[in-house]
Amino acid sequence: MSDWSRRQFIRLAGSGLLLAASAPALAQIAGKRKIGVALLGLGNYSENLLAPALQSTQYCELRGIVTGSPDKIPKWQSKYDIPDKNVYTYDTMDKLADNPDIDVVYVVTPTGTHKNFAVQAANAGKHVWCEKPMAMNAQECQEIIRACNKNKVKLAIGYRMQHEPNTRTFAEYRHSQPYGSITGLSSYAGYAGSARPPGNWRMQADMGGGALYDMGVYAINGARFMTGKEPVAVTGKHLNNHADAFTEVDATTMFTLDFGEGLTADCGTSVVKGFNHLKTQCEKGWYQLKPMQQYSGVTGTTSDGKRLPPIEGMQQTLQMDNDALALMGDGPALVTGEEGLADIRVVNAIFEAAKTGQPVTL
Repeated sequence: MSDWSRRQFIRLAGSGLLLAASAPALAQIAGKRKIGVALLGLGNYSENLLAPALQSTQYCELRGIVTGSPDKIPKWQSKYDIPDKNVYTYDTMDKLADNPDIDVVYVVTPTGTHKNFAVQAANAGKHVWCEKPMAMNAQECQEIIRACNKNKVKLAIGYRMQHEPNTRTFAEYRHSQPYGSITGLSSYAGYAGSARPPGNWRMQADMGGGALYDMGVYAINGARFMTGKEPVAVTGKHLNNHADAFTEVDATTMFTLDFGEGLTADCGTSVVKGFNHLKTQCEKGWYQLKPMQQYSGVTGTTSDGKRLPPIEGMQQTLQMDNDALALMGDGPALVTGEEGLADIRVVNAIFEAAKTGQPVTL
């Protein structure tokens, strides 16, 4: 390993950034160009989080845009110096195949559109980064995975929390068990908002609107990540708050994940009620993230007084650099398509449990 790579390896490992690359892969980074990213969908998350985060990444950069809103193009081209040849519409995605500037298409559109866009990107020979939740159901997730495998491109799902260092520290505790074995969890992700206009995609069932798809996957993925286990059964109940406005989608859903052998996670999600924590109870104490899924400020505390302060910088920068490193090396992405699929299976089971009032076995 070169001196440059060794210094980078030490610095990145110490900061929690180095998660996806092996030492041999790092030794090659100095001579590689950055990974070229095209953002597909130019809404709030792309505009105010991903694009700014890309300005701080070391191993990838914003090179292109794909949008269904032509009026947005001039602003993005001017701000990020994006040439005409790297600008695409939803109808011209097939032309991405001829553009070596673009290595990755990051799908950042409503959940109901993820499958079609991810498959199109894969068919154009581009690696796919797909925002969470991965898709509407297990079949759509599997179609994305198959398309990526068929075209020999890699797939990563945008669970930034699995890249966040405090979250990863606590997830490792399931192995080292400094507080003994896990005896139970509580995992809640929601925000105190209000109903959006009926035409907004977040109020439409076929687009993946509502609390469980948008916020519930944080609670589900957090519990799965902390335990390293898959739930064997779920229960669920939609709370009938704001029913006059939320006619198609859930505003608040409470659910339980049963991991077997007496281990359960009490969970909740909402887009009208604020709660945000992930607490792991153990035989000899506890540890928690509060908040656990905000874009900044994720803080860890333990029953014996330890505090893990929030990171500096943006979580999205860590996520995209890790995913870029995975593309440079030989290993898989940190959060694979199979991980996204596992969460969607749970989401769909919770909806079924809430509809029937009966536990659903997975």
